[in-house]
Amino acid sequence: MAFRGPGGRVTNLALLVALLLAFATGVGAVASGSSGGRWVVIAHGVVAMAVVVLVPWKGRVVRRGLRRARHTRWLSLLLAVLAVTTLLTGIGSTTGLVRSVAGALGMWIHIAAALALLPLVVWHVLARRARPRRADLSRRTLIRAGLFAGTAAGLYLAQSAVVSVAGLPGAGRRFTGSYEAGSFDPDSMPSYIWLDDTTPTIDPQRWRLTVSDGSTTREVTLRDLSAFDTRVRATLDCTSGWYAEQDWAGAPVRALLPHTGHARSLLVHSTTGYWIRFPVRDLDHLLLATTVNGTPLRPGHGFPVRLVAPGRRGFWWVKWIDRIELTSTPWWWQPPFPLT
Repeated sequence: MAFRGPGGRVTNLALLVALLLAFATGVGAVASGSSGGRWVVIAHGVVAMAVVVLVPWKGRVVRRGLRRARHTRWLSLLLAVLAVTTLLTGIGSTTGLVRSVAGALGMWIHIAAALALLPLVVWHVLARRARPRRADLSRRTLIRAGLFAGTAAGLYLAQSAVVSVAGLPGAGRRFTGSYEAGSFDPDSMPSYIWLDDTTPTIDPQRWRLTVSDGSTTREVTLRDLSAFDTRVRATLDCTSGWYAEQDWAGAPVRALLPHTGHARSLLVHSTTGYWIRFPVRDLDHLLLATTVNGTPLRPGHGFPVRLVAPGRRGFWWVKWIDRIELTSTPWWWQPPFPLT
């Protein structure tokens, strides 16, 4: 049986499913910081290759659509541009051939284009409805879907092999897709911040850390924290696409909050208003770092105190901490990613 390309309706449905899966796995890839989440990153790469496979057939659909005079044509073209931008910046970052564009990190362009693409995909679904049919679940369709998925997986493996054999920069990436930058050299480690956060100016003499266990509250000075010298080697993996392994030292959170009682989460708050909730079970692994590789933190790295959260991505590593508090609120009662 010769394999023919799918028609326009099936192509649109397949592309919709692929884009939704790409977005879902992309969110998972950004959130994943431990090796157990490697499969999400791999799935994201396979789905990206599925989009590549669909491009020729979608091109035919687009060419037919451009022959019709529609006042929303510019939206369709914008959707196509964003989709191609997302795909190319993703591949560029994966291979390491294009890690920045006009000074902007390729990973951030990739994420920004994907976020801008999402509402246009919703519009396209509503404006160009391609309704599923019972025949779409036929044995023949399922076989084709299997071949399609296998082709996408094969392309992903082929790309990974080419990157490795050719010795492209992408071969040295961490499983999250991040590139090494400044390991064991804090002066060379980047100091990116989250969205609209800004680096504050903090007077170490006046700074205080508020520690609350839900029933009592006390204040801790920088000198108090500096009396601790618990050392942890951990990897800071930023969603901007870089990682750095460092030796951090400071006070274990558990030492300041030895009793959790009935608390369900730990709120870690920054002087900038940034905050994150952690499950109480994480307390034994969290460190309030005051130094990195034996030197005090730089302002951009969180001076006077930042959180070290091994196995979690960089946006969990709260900088410029001014309060830690045990609460009865579940840790998951927060946005999946900080809003500020």
